[in-house]
Amino acid sequence: MDLSLNPSQAQTQTDDSLIVESSTARFQADVLEASLSRPILVDFWAPWCGPCKQLTPALEKVVTALKGKVGLVKINVDENQALAGQMGVQSIPAVFGFVGGRPVDGFMGALPESEVARFANKLIEMASRAGIGGPSEAESQVAAAMEAAQAALEAEDYERAYQIFATVLRHAPDNVDAVVGVATVQFKTGDSDGARETLSMLPEGESHAGADALIKAIALDEEAAKLGDAAELERRIEANPADHQARFDLAMIRNARGDRLGAAQALIAIMERDRDWQEDGARKKLLEFFEAWGAKDPATLKGRRMLSSLLFR
Repeated sequence: MDLSLNPSQAQTQTDDSLIVESSTARFQADVLEASLSRPILVDFWAPWCGPCKQLTPALEKVVTALKGKVGLVKINVDENQALAGQMGVQSIPAVFGFVGGRPVDGFMGALPESEVARFANKLIEMASRAGIGGPSEAESQVAAAMEAAQAALEAEDYERAYQIFATVLRHAPDNVDAVVGVATVQFKTGDSDGARETLSMLPEGESHAGADALIKAIALDEEAAKLGDAAELERRIEANPADHQARFDLAMIRNARGDRLGAAQALIAIMERDRDWQEDGARKKLLEFFEAWGAKDPATLKGRRMLSSLLFR
């Protein structure tokens, strides 16, 4: 099974229609008609306006994050004074929300990003009640495909999971969950290097819980691979229950082999005997395991209960 993923397989797609510079002549198409299919934010601004320069990045970030659920149309008031007058713009920045071909709400001044997001989501809710917007057919297909891929991954049908994740990426190359899905399949099938290469496709500086957990799991697996034979470590522990290093190494190997609860139990056993060993190293490693396993994993849940019981005796 070839699980290599060439980034060139994911064709670049951009949606320039999310944010457009418009004018009086194009207002009908860019705003009135466009708002029949999704909410449109109309930003009246000017190059000399200081608050406009503060608001514009927040508007663009919110619209981009909503991935097509709302559009942004920017109108330069210096070049479109008549339109600004018709809209009753008396100071800038002024933002109007259009739904169904008409203005339904608005605000003036440079609001913080959180308030802009709240305003945009309010428009989306209004549009939804009016039967406007919602996921496109393509978005619905991608969502269904991701559900199928995740189900295949959980069933350890790695070849099918990979095929679906890779197909999603060919149609939606910015789908971070699909990138992480491909990398997870690669890791599960023993290709840690391939998984790292795939994860390098993710945008720099953008945190993703699944990617962070996978990176941690890869590091733990590589660390465990250097620790030797589990049977020999068990013999050492039987001969000397205070051999904390052997117990720690055994926990690493158990985790790499998928025995998560056994790994947690080994680390808890160290803490029961010596909390200060290696500067609380057993507890720190256990917390790393929890992060790599995920908050909802049964081993994480039971391990946290065991840890709490130990710490609060």
